[in-house]
Amino acid sequence: MSDLPVVVIGAGPQGLAAAAHLRERGLVPLVLELGDGPGAAVAEWGHVRLFSPWPELMDRAAVDILQPSGWVAPTEGYPTGAEWVESYLAPLGAALAQWIRYDTRVTGVSRKGRDRLVDAERGDQTFTVHVVNGAGHEALIEARAVIDASGTWRTPSPAGADGLPALGEIACADKLRYGVPDRHDPEAFAGKHTVVLGAGDSALNAILELDRIAQDHAGTTITWALRRATTENTFGGGADDQLERRGALGVRAREAVEAGRVDIVTGFRTSEIRRVGDQVAVVAEDGRALPAADTVVALTGFRPDLTFLSELRLDLDPTLEAPRRVAAEVDPNIHSCGSVQATGAADLAHSDEPNFYMVGMKSYGRAPTFLAMTGYEQVRSVVAMLAGDVESAARVELVLPDTGVCGGSGLYDEPDAASEGGCCGSAPELVQLGAGPVVS
Repeated sequence: MSDLPVVVIGAGPQGLAAAAHLRERGLVPLVLELGDGPGAAVAEWGHVRLFSPWPELMDRAAVDILQPSGWVAPTEGYPTGAEWVESYLAPLGAALAQWIRYDTRVTGVSRKGRDRLVDAERGDQTFTVHVVNGAGHEALIEARAVIDASGTWRTPSPAGADGLPALGEIACADKLRYGVPDRHDPEAFAGKHTVVLGAGDSALNAILELDRIAQDHAGTTITWALRRATTENTFGGGADDQLERRGALGVRAREAVEAGRVDIVTGFRTSEIRRVGDQVAVVAEDGRALPAADTVVALTGFRPDLTFLSELRLDLDPTLEAPRRVAAEVDPNIHSCGSVQATGAADLAHSDEPNFYMVGMKSYGRAPTFLAMTGYEQVRSVVAMLAGDVESAARVELVLPDTGVCGGSGLYDEPDAASEGGCCGSAPELVQLGAGPVVS
């Protein structure tokens, strides 16, 4: 088995970092990427500026591979996704090119000669990784280990509040978008009405991009629909957030709302998307309908694609669909105020499938709190374990910044829960914001 490669699924930030660490340890990676180049998913949201600074967006082993070629690491500023690809991921992909296959979709991962039902000598068998390329040619690759760094970008959560597509969502797909709008491409939004669904960092970015369009194009209107019963935690940690740019997202979004350029509707749980002429109306479970919109931007989170892992015995949390020990650290129903900790190989392991690991955003399942540097620490630990360096794998080499935000599940659904103060003592004073127009 030692002659076989370690298959890495995905050539994004964590997948490329995994390959760099494997090469550093003398192991052979084989990176399988669905897209046509390194960081293909990142490139799809290339207009969005990250809230992590450059030093937190580069992996140490990757930097060590790049520097001998004369590459100079960026040191200041906050790149966009496109700049992250151009200045770091693309050069790294070029340095690792001989170990990467692009235009390759992984369709299944299993054990040689063992389906999910078979116990006998299961952990002693090599992995079988089934792939198909863009021309439709199938192949089977044997691997000594598998690191799944495929992320969650291509599996956005639907608009429906019950986790399923809202009634009419599929039929009205031409009116929905699941990514952050780009103010440099305003045609779909300028002079029109857009509804934004969601309350995370992506939604904040969407509000800011649409607000820029609204200021440049008369007649542009924005409605922001939140599932939360209050706006208590909508704008993040502000000045208390140790990631300065993340805090600034909320500050600027609050300014847009308070200036009257964005209307907020709270306690809105989407159940239906209904055509109204050339527009669509978003309808809540309680029957409320938002004014008809030209476009609905659904930013309700992402979820892992587990379909190609169906023959593996994965120890996943039933709620988050993340490795069970990771879920205990990142569950947004429990954790707030920066209590999420770094995770390593021991947290990412599956007892019935030794040498299989999920890393990166996919390792967090449906949780929204992932940072790039978290994934780099995961990769460092996992590769150390695969190389037999148990001591290094067990060591934690990362301290995460505080989010500056309080918000267990109670504040999402129960207005009275704010009076109990959550994990951080007294809750901040509720800021009253004008509700957006709602028609019955």
